[in-house]
Amino acid sequence: MTELAAVKSAARKAAFARRKIAHDGHFGGAGYLSEVLAGYRGVSLAGYMAMRTEIDPLAAMEEAAAHGPVCVPVIMGKGQPLRFRNWEPDCEMIDGEFGARVPAMGDWITPEILIVPLVAFSRAGGRLGYGGGFYDRTLEGLRAQRGTMAIGFAYAAQEDADLPLEATDQPLDLIVTEYGVIEPKR
Repeated sequence: MTELAAVKSAARKAAFARRKIAHDGHFGGAGYLSEVLAGYRGVSLAGYMAMRTEIDPLAAMEEAAAHGPVCVPVIMGKGQPLRFRNWEPDCEMIDGEFGARVPAMGDWITPEILIVPLVAFSRAGGRLGYGGGFYDRTLEGLRAQRGTMAIGFAYAAQEDADLPLEATDQPLDLIVTEYGVIEPKR
């Protein structure tokens, strides 16, 4: 394991512990996320189905679905970018890779805004994910085609001022927590 990989692994472990405490305390909520998304009605949006101790964007996704297309990520395979399948409240869901819930059927959509789950974030817009590179690879490809906004959604406790980052890590355009919206200063 490289030195950077070891530092990232330690940062993930600490962030998972902070996230669990925040999640167990029920400090989450999608209110600020709904407020941000209200300014982008009708724009194609990718959310995610919360797993384990992730903050849950479902309420904001349901609200956004009344105004435009919403989709969720589908893992196509190791080393590949994510694809996004149309999602609607109460659509049939099945287990996808890593236990992530995905729509059983539906059209593929290319989102313009992605609500991005994460393990840790920095106020500069850095994001530490699970280590598979799925969102970094996907955002890089989408941003090469057109402007694509990445909104990190997390508990405030997941902030880490000393986040280990690599050149391939895609920055977040906004971070939304249960306490408000953070605009990264780069």
